[in-house]
Amino acid sequence: MTAFLLSVHVLAAILTIGPVAIAASMFPPAWRAAGQDPSHPRKAAVVAVLHRISRVYATIGVLVPVFGVATAASLGVLTDAWLIASMILTAGAAAILIALILPAQTRALAALDDEPADGVSTRIGGRLAMHTGVFNLLWAIVVVLMIYRPGSTTGV
Repeated sequence: MTAFLLSVHVLAAILTIGPVAIAASMFPPAWRAAGQDPSHPRKAAVVAVLHRISRVYATIGVLVPVFGVATAASLGVLTDAWLIASMILTAGAAAILIALILPAQTRALAALDDEPADGVSTRIGGRLAMHTGVFNLLWAIVVVLMIYRPGSTTGV
């Protein structure tokens, strides 16, 4: 059963977190391009699709920690430091996505319709890119912790 849980956990991580990381990273430059050229509705449509991908896959991404905790419980490693650190970083990444990235994307989409001033546009895009970078960095650290498992006696 552990192999099944681990397989679902890894597949869920690849198939849900990956698209969120990529779509969220592509959003700021696509949004800037759409704002600079409002005569092309396809550019705004691309931004809307990237936001939708971020939202939908973030929701489905709940499977990752659910199956991760189930896998950890079946392996008996719930109290290992590397796993606790991974869970804290995962919670931090989820909080950044839910509280900062997705709402900022929603505001940025609304700003496309309002044609914001350049200063506002730069701030929104810059903050969104920064938050997305931190989100992706947290996930990269979690992946390293999951593979390396510092302090684990089971080896790599």
